[in-house]
Amino acid sequence: MFNILWIGEENEANLELRSRLAESGFACSLTGDGEELAAQIAAQSPDLVLVEATGHPRVWKLPEQIKQDKGPPVIALVQRELLDNVDGHLNDFDDFIIQPCNPRELELRIRRLLHETSHAANGETIGCGDLAIDMARCKVTLDRKPIELTFREYELLKFLVSNKGRVYTREALLNKVWGYDYYGGDRTVDVHIRRLRSKIEDSKHGFIETVRNIGYRFKDG
Repeated sequence: MFNILWIGEENEANLELRSRLAESGFACSLTGDGEELAAQIAAQSPDLVLVEATGHPRVWKLPEQIKQDKGPPVIALVQRELLDNVDGHLNDFDDFIIQPCNPRELELRIRRLLHETSHAANGETIGCGDLAIDMARCKVTLDRKPIELTFREYELLKFLVSNKGRVYTREALLNKVWGYDYYGGDRTVDVHIRRLRSKIEDSKHGFIETVRNIGYRFKDG
């Protein structure tokens, strides 16, 4: 299930639209607070963000904040009466839709962006520097030498590399790599990160960063 963060008002129309998105298979959390956005993104690890364009100047700066660590795609929900005043402000959004919007149209726009994001992140080979992941063969190499990983270590590494530069909490990694039905604690992530580091890092290579009081990220470059 894809996870969507919606920054907007909790009014009747938006709650109804959120229910329609849930029926289409999206887990959608609605928040009216755009403050501390980085913490929200790290905690919830959304696949896509919806931003209700209210005309407030702070709204137009949200895409830059969301994407500064290779964050998820962003769709603006724009009231028709504001169209004359948004020229140029929508450039940083990945897409926009006029409110009140058709639920089916919004779903299709969301799926298009998620498909493009997934396609970009799931090439045949991904990696960073001397580290390479052959996704067709599920093989990892460092300096062209094979690295033996367990299934979960491989899935964790693949996820982190596919989202280089983006910070994930331990809870978010559990949800993304182990699944929502996994009941293990945060220590599970720490143990697997430690094992991964022992296999892919040495005096010349450092890939995974610990972000204090938040979680982990894979270095971008």
